[in-house]
Amino acid sequence: MSANGKMTRGKYLFTSESVSMGHPDKVADQISDTVLDTLIAKDPHARVACETLVTTGLVVVAGEITVHNKEAELALNNIEGNIRQTIADIGYTDPDCQFDHKSCAVIRVLHSQSADISQGVTATKKKKQGAGDQGLMFGFACRETKALMPLPIHLSHRLVEKLARVRESGEIPWLRPDSKSQVTIEYDGHKPVRLKTIVISTQHQERKELLDKNGNVNDKFKKIIIDKVIKPVCMKECPKLWKPGIEFHINPTGRFVIGGPHGDTGVTGRKIIVDSYGGRGAHGGGAFSGKDPSKVDRSATYMARYVAKNIVAAGLADVCEVQLAYAIGVAEPVSVLVDTEGTGRISEDKIEKLVREHFDLTPAAIVSHLKLKRPIYRETAAHGHFGRTGAGFTWEKTDKAAALAKAAARWMK
Repeated sequence: MSANGKMTRGKYLFTSESVSMGHPDKVADQISDTVLDTLIAKDPHARVACETLVTTGLVVVAGEITVHNKEAELALNNIEGNIRQTIADIGYTDPDCQFDHKSCAVIRVLHSQSADISQGVTATKKKKQGAGDQGLMFGFACRETKALMPLPIHLSHRLVEKLARVRESGEIPWLRPDSKSQVTIEYDGHKPVRLKTIVISTQHQERKELLDKNGNVNDKFKKIIIDKVIKPVCMKECPKLWKPGIEFHINPTGRFVIGGPHGDTGVTGRKIIVDSYGGRGAHGGGAFSGKDPSKVDRSATYMARYVAKNIVAAGLADVCEVQLAYAIGVAEPVSVLVDTEGTGRISEDKIEKLVREHFDLTPAAIVSHLKLKRPIYRETAAHGHFGRTGAGFTWEKTDKAAALAKAAARWMK
């Protein structure tokens, strides 16, 4: 049994899901991170804890925000335009969706960060910057994909990403922004061996040529989604697993015309498993979006992924989960735990020693090393925070792997 209580086993099925940028909860996440990006671009030291609710014709933005210069104050006062632009960028520009960037009301209920929290987080001449809250954060990495991510969540993200791409390009013009994906993989031990089931539910326009006599999506609709979305993604990411016998469920309810914030209320932070590892790795419970990097819910989770990914990239383990835990106002983590699920080349206590030697895990050092005081966050709020590429995703670098491998050589047989 591994440290997290998981039994090693033979063949089994594992499933993860993702949701698109147009899913109501993700609309809320992107608006919250738009507020953060707008302010941190003007004031890198801005303190932001911003929550959003979206529903039919309405956006409510609430939370605690403190800025330190006139430019940021002006940006905050004019934030409504940025929010509406984000809604338009997502694709909600058609009034027929009952939620669009022009007609929705935007209500702001914002005030300053608590002075009690601020005094524990702000650095002074006598004290390092403390953690913005107590809590536990997890990072995970494995060898199932080139991105060192679990295959089910990685495929799920790429599927909704592809749906967005073919919608925005006009290749499939009748798609609307809201969609969900789900992927089931058969494993033998830690190795993916079969692509068993793929579920796609995607919002669409009501077009007669794509519906049967009962108004449900027909075989033509399903074939287009398989041929233009599912197959290209799978052939790129896991071509050896694309075999006859895969089970497809395309819009299994029959139709999905009503969607987005009109179909379901969305709230920031309700897709934390989608945001992380699809249930494959543990999650400490804290959401990411709308929080500036002084909040370890976000920054330390990014750091834990960075640590875990570098451990796997260094060849120290095939699977690695890292837990970090903090006390509010205290700089050093109260605990560091590494679990390799029995795949480690050296013992876990030795890997933990290497982590302490090679990574500064204090909040200020994390923010500095990962360059988190930049407007990079809206992009993270759709299609997953991990396993991504781009200049903003600094926690995906494996620049510590060589040093870890060299340092571990003294214990390797």
